[in-house]
Amino acid sequence: MRTMDIIQRPRALNWFKTWRDRDVIKVVTGLRRSGKSTAMKLARQALEADGTPPNAIIYLDIERMAFDAPKTAEELYRMVISRMDVSEQKQTYIFIDEVQRIPHFEQAVDALYAREDTDVYITGSNSDLLSSELGTLLTGRYVELHMMPLSFAEYRSAFPEREDDDTILNRYLIYGGLPYTTALPEEDTADYLDGVLNTILIKDVSQRHPRFNLTSLRALLAFMADNIGNQFSLKKIADGLARNGSKLSPTTVGEYLDALTESYILYEAKPYDAKGKRLLERGGKYYLGDLGFRHLLLGRDQSDLGHRLENLVYLELQRRSRKVFVGRAASTEIDFITEDQHGTSYYQVALSVLDEGTLSRELAPLRSIQDNYPKTLLTLDRIGLGDYGGIRHVNIVDWLLERPRAGASR
Repeated sequence: MRTMDIIQRPRALNWFKTWRDRDVIKVVTGLRRSGKSTAMKLARQALEADGTPPNAIIYLDIERMAFDAPKTAEELYRMVISRMDVSEQKQTYIFIDEVQRIPHFEQAVDALYAREDTDVYITGSNSDLLSSELGTLLTGRYVELHMMPLSFAEYRSAFPEREDDDTILNRYLIYGGLPYTTALPEEDTADYLDGVLNTILIKDVSQRHPRFNLTSLRALLAFMADNIGNQFSLKKIADGLARNGSKLSPTTVGEYLDALTESYILYEAKPYDAKGKRLLERGGKYYLGDLGFRHLLLGRDQSDLGHRLENLVYLELQRRSRKVFVGRAASTEIDFITEDQHGTSYYQVALSVLDEGTLSRELAPLRSIQDNYPKTLLTLDRIGLGDYGGIRHVNIVDWLLERPRAGASR
């Protein structure tokens, strides 16, 4: 097994530095084992490197504390206060991992935040963290960092430079980007991912929804993993599961999908009308929060590379933009539309467009959009790159690693 070194997460570290000492609560959400705790560790190390004394930093991991963990919000507050050394410094940095395990935790967080001598950071593995009382109680008083599995650039940094980018990309597409998988032999990765998935289904889904059936949840997730990026109504999903021996009503399918997205195992990309500039009610797609779960649930059958690349691009766009939609333009589909502070961007994803017919087909949806926002075609091709009438054709590895785009205009 390779040694597990801490993989640097530059976007996360920059976020912590940006918001340090500002009068807001810092909330880190994301998939279990995606690196939230490591990001908090990097933030604490950065504090110490900048001269913050160790006794001005308090860290609690609620899950690892087991029976010693506080049972109520009041106990949590008193535990933190008891560890503060108010005699020597004006500011104490408080880091609490998996805070949602404590009933009414938001009351303790609010009380700590109200003090003038604290800077509060919390993490949680469920989107319900911010849709709970915390979101209501602290409206306008928190900022969120959504932590995802390693980007390909971060994943690539864990391997020697001499190793080929395409080989590492293939591994990434199979085993996903959970940080610990970079240190595991390939033959052990499935066992690790199985443990992670079971923990998520039990702690982040089943404990919140006791009536949900774990076997059916896993069957639904396997169905979605086998149909990455496809459009399905709830009824069609229920029918597909029934053919595989799992009977769920469309209503129950919807409830299960909501729970899986709340725990970040799945993401739902809402449909967006590129010409009418509005969200649509139907036609969204689901993507896996980490491609390693596809390998776990479906085995080593790694066909359907096109949809796996689509899933990879979706996750990367989530890291960069957060507002990511699947696009509609009249009768054509645009793989992704993003919205951020820089405006709108359009993306099409394909394995290869070396064939002229394929190139024309993939460019058509982007050409149908009559505006001046950036339009990008991402493929595995190494030749034929460049600009096609304002549409950039970029190699997907170069895009993932944020290398300068190359190619002559056409």
